[in-house]
Amino acid sequence: MSARASLGHSAAGHTRRRVTNGVATTLVYASFAVALVPLVWLLWTVISKGLHAILSADWWTHSQRNLTYRDPGGGAYHAILGTAEQVALCAAIAVPVALLVAIYLVEYGRGPLAKLTTFMVDILTGIPSVVAALFIYAVFIVTLGGQRGGWLVSLALVMLMLPVVVRTTEEMLRLVPDELREASYALGVPKWRTVLRVVLPTALGGIITGVMLGIARVAGETAPLLILVGYTPNINGDLFGNGFQASLPGMIKDQTLNLSAGGTYGLVNGQRVLIHNYAVDRMWGAALTLIVIVMALNLAGRLLGWRRGASKLSR
Repeated sequence: MSARASLGHSAAGHTRRRVTNGVATTLVYASFAVALVPLVWLLWTVISKGLHAILSADWWTHSQRNLTYRDPGGGAYHAILGTAEQVALCAAIAVPVALLVAIYLVEYGRGPLAKLTTFMVDILTGIPSVVAALFIYAVFIVTLGGQRGGWLVSLALVMLMLPVVVRTTEEMLRLVPDELREASYALGVPKWRTVLRVVLPTALGGIITGVMLGIARVAGETAPLLILVGYTPNINGDLFGNGFQASLPGMIKDQTLNLSAGGTYGLVNGQRVLIHNYAVDRMWGAALTLIVIVMALNLAGRLLGWRRGASKLSR
């Protein structure tokens, strides 16, 4: 009887575990589906409303100069140029600094200085973009008497991108097996060369992904643009000059000012007709353009990391 009872108890426990596993699996898939609904809805809305705008050849070669919400045509070249310059300068400053900070924290950081550095990175992680913009404005414009410009936007974006790249790079470096470091040390290779030739190449795929995440984090910020450079419908490629400079988030914000003009009537050839609001099309087109650019950068980063990993396996 005891053996039979033991077998019955074991079967009941196995059935309970199967039921629990099935319920947990169902909840996981249901949660994934719920989280996917707003993402798909967002992408469908942006694509359906903005696709026809970006399919126009003029969209990639023209600006919005002298165009109102009543005028068709125009493009986002001026905004794409401004965003590309600002984000490129931001990445050129933030990526090397973030890599050095992450290497210090993982490979060399010990004692109070490492704790202070970690604490400062944590603080930067929670700083709102408007606070970073106000800090740059207070230092370079109010205190030093400078003028608004696109390069100041890049400096504000550096404060937002830096902690993202530091944290992702730090985690990727910690994933590198210590056996690789110890094997390099055993061959008499100094620590700095081990980091440069062994650790960084091993973690490069994850580091690139972190950099792409950082770029995606800052590419759509609006507060630094409004405070530090403003917006212009004209083409301005002078990142270090004075005056307004366009950007994709700035273009979206500018077009939203004309949303209330939709549904108005005007006279065309002496007849009262409903005027189409082209600002709506441009707004969705600029949003889709920003999504496409960020997605292309992420795919390029992942492809580069995958190709590098594949090349390592083939050696």
